[in-house]
Amino acid sequence: MDRQKRIEDSYRKAAGHYDGMLGVSAWWSKLFCRLVWGFEDTAYTVRLLSRLPDDFAGSLLDVPVGTALFTCEKYARMKDARITCLDYSEDMMAKARERFGAAGLKNIACVQGDVGKLPFGDESFDIVLSMNGFHAFPDKEAAFSETARVLKHGGSFLGCFYIREENKRTDFFIRRFYIPKGYFTPPFMTKNELFKKLHSLYGQAELFTVGSIACFRCVK
Repeated sequence: MDRQKRIEDSYRKAAGHYDGMLGVSAWWSKLFCRLVWGFEDTAYTVRLLSRLPDDFAGSLLDVPVGTALFTCEKYARMKDARITCLDYSEDMMAKARERFGAAGLKNIACVQGDVGKLPFGDESFDIVLSMNGFHAFPDKEAAFSETARVLKHGGSFLGCFYIREENKRTDFFIRRFYIPKGYFTPPFMTKNELFKKLHSLYGQAELFTVGSIACFRCVK
């Protein structure tokens, strides 16, 4: 089984409990998150999404959208934005569609696709958002290249994902649980490697970390 198919199968099986684990809302998910990641809330997602203005009226690509657990509430306030959500997993995206539908959002298009071969032209989007995706992508170089390609000059690239060597316990769980389960795919970057990569692609880059999660905003 190739890596892309393995990831698709893993997230199809995880779709039912994905929100409970990432949302850190139940006692068991708080305990699990504290044990694995060293924190027990999703404040880092709020901090990252605060970089998106509510009155944004341009085009935004969200890849991978997952189940839209963190973004649906934000998108409900971005009524003038033109939002395209892409994910490789139809099972995850089905939950995102359901969530957007329940919220009555009409300005969002959901597309199944591969971040390594984005089905969009050069400089198609004013903002590209990628939350908790790069640590799963099998071809990270293609993902970096494609997200930069479809971003307009002067546009912003925002995202967050796991980086190694920030917490030994987290790194242990990634090796022993997340990789074998197919949720994460090596290789993984260190903070310094990510910072250098972002600066090689973008004119400006700012980065902060919460435990082993790196959050960033770049301008092309």
